[in-house]
Amino acid sequence: MHATTDHQAGAGPLTAAGRYSGWYVILAAVFVTCLITANIIAVKLLALPFGLAVPAGIVVFPLSYLFGDILTEVYGYAAARRVIWLGFACNLVAVIAIAAGGALPAAPFWQGQAAYATILGFTPRLLAASFCAYLAGEFINSFVLAKLKIATKGRWLWTRTIGSTLVGEGVDTVIFMTLAFTGIVPGSILFQLILAQWVIKVLYEIAATPFTYLVVNFLKRREGLDPFDTDTNFSPVVLGRAAVRG
Repeated sequence: MHATTDHQAGAGPLTAAGRYSGWYVILAAVFVTCLITANIIAVKLLALPFGLAVPAGIVVFPLSYLFGDILTEVYGYAAARRVIWLGFACNLVAVIAIAAGGALPAAPFWQGQAAYATILGFTPRLLAASFCAYLAGEFINSFVLAKLKIATKGRWLWTRTIGSTLVGEGVDTVIFMTLAFTGIVPGSILFQLILAQWVIKVLYEIAATPFTYLVVNFLKRREGLDPFDTDTNFSPVVLGRAAVRG
């Protein structure tokens, strides 16, 4: 393994032939799958003790942060940024397709239109909350991990995977729940829901730490990469191959 500059990190997912690494593509696919799946199943609310509830998306959504951590750790912030925007675009396509499917006229003999609308229907408010929370949470998560990697000189992987999750998932949960449910759920209950979701997501990340170590160590050996984003432009809107401050 070897540390890379940001120029090298930006090209980290690329092979010598100029193609994206197969492992990078697999991680991106899993990341996007977790994100879209979580948004679809989030309509169901799961019962928690003390009368609280959380969206069923919590079953799989934290995995998007876990794989986001792996992408940043192994390939660098610029590579993770591409996947975050890819996830946003794919989720938007899914939302448009679901909305179009619901708007098109149903066959006369099909009786599932009401169920379709109930399970797959999205309100503009929930969509806005979801998209804002996703972008803010994922970019902050990747930023914090990259900065902690520099601060720890690449040691103590668990400090940056858990530390970035504490911040990223916290931002994600606060933004989504606040935008989606302010004025609908009493303030005291809303705070409890935010806290419960945040705690569950962080515990999820802690429990998955051995798996994260296994995957990160495997990929670093296979890819020959261990980038440090010392000169990276951390703007989330730069989509170029290697974003470096001049």
